[in-house]
Amino acid sequence: MLKPKALKLGDMIGVIAPSSPTTEANVKLAKEQLEGLGFNVKLAPSCYATHGYLAGTDQLRADDLNNMFSNKEIKGIVCLRGGYGAPRILNKIDFELIKANPKVFVGYSDITALHMAINQISNLVTFHGPMASSDIAEGLDDFSKKEFLRAIMEPQPMGNILNPKDKNMQCLVGGKARGVIIGGNLSLVTATIGTTYEIDTKGKILFLEEIGEEPYKVDRMLTQLALAGKLKDAAGIILGDWNDCESTKHYESLSLMEVFQEIIVPYGRPTIFDLKAGHCTPKVTLPFGVNACLDAYECKLTIEESGLI
Repeated sequence: MLKPKALKLGDMIGVIAPSSPTTEANVKLAKEQLEGLGFNVKLAPSCYATHGYLAGTDQLRADDLNNMFSNKEIKGIVCLRGGYGAPRILNKIDFELIKANPKVFVGYSDITALHMAINQISNLVTFHGPMASSDIAEGLDDFSKKEFLRAIMEPQPMGNILNPKDKNMQCLVGGKARGVIIGGNLSLVTATIGTTYEIDTKGKILFLEEIGEEPYKVDRMLTQLALAGKLKDAAGIILGDWNDCESTKHYESLSLMEVFQEIIVPYGRPTIFDLKAGHCTPKVTLPFGVNACLDAYECKLTIEESGLI
């Protein structure tokens, strides 16, 4: 895998909005908070654009991503927020340009579509972590800030990825697995099936998280991954944060854990639950595309390879 250069204080970070829009007030706060972390900031036109539920047209959002990677002044890229829209620009991205200009790239949620494509086509390590408007604008808590900055600024392997204090992970299937971490938001991972950008889980550690989905919808998406062979192919599975995914509408619903037990556990892959990554606060930052060891017996995830140079 290609690895981006570690960021340092004073570097210029580009902020892009590949998915949904936000308010000008949030953009302003995001810029101020990133500057408060010690970076210079360049905002892409999409940060101020709207096109219905999108942050500008598909072409504008794709151009912003391509331009930030090609701009030599920009040392790293942080996405403004998720929402919806990233899949619509996949066929407009210059993946060879990205490969020729590797940079730190950070986001989560809808940005999962970009993580998977950039990892698999440009062969570039990316980072599943805080976004400018969704998280950074409000001021990162100490835990999230520490994990974010060490992920993008320290070129040695991250080592143990620990949950915030008093947030315990659970072992669903014991065992150890080694492989690179890939994945992200379940809805987006599932949406790639049958496309040019379909996720490849073979021999990899599959990370999944979600927000605001009823257990039957989680069931449907996990079943699709299972039928597509993605759970069988994985070396191990990390279940992150599942914010607001217990049923409030269906009295006789299966619980989220029952869904995991019935669909994921039978594959026998080392599996842990409740790593605080995803739509949660505090949150860890995960490098996608570097070798890691998952010891599910001990609920321990160790990043064994640096994601930076």
